[in-house]
Amino acid sequence: MFSKILVVCMGNICRSPTAEFMLQQRLPHKTVHSAGITAMKHSDGKGWDMEKTARAIAEQHGFSFPKHQAQQLTRELISQYDLVLVMEQAHRNHIAQRYPEAQAKTMLLGQWLEQGGKEIPDPYKKSDEVYEHVLKLIDQATDTWCSKL
Repeated sequence: MFSKILVVCMGNICRSPTAEFMLQQRLPHKTVHSAGITAMKHSDGKGWDMEKTARAIAEQHGFSFPKHQAQQLTRELISQYDLVLVMEQAHRNHIAQRYPEAQAKTMLLGQWLEQGGKEIPDPYKKSDEVYEHVLKLIDQATDTWCSKL
């Protein structure tokens, strides 16, 4: 049913690339990418790589993720996907307002973690413990999505 999945967060350097890479490894027969509502680019036009603490914490837990380039969420990009997974209700609201045609295919990554869905907080510039907590949530959420897809 859903063969192309887009994972969205704010900057596309912590949460969404983590979920993207986990889903890619667990669902190799599906197309999975990520984007950010406010993705940042370097002066050369290339998107930022995955945030170093997010990558390091993931590696400490046995994950190995390829190099990443943050990309900006656009109408053209979102139109290419069957399912859009976001980290927070605010992201879903942003998509509904900016890209109303994508509202029906947009759900929380933590949809199945608790009744009504669970938001996954932004760990950017927070402690290693926060990154660990977020990694655990993303791991549980992606694992659950794999069982639903």
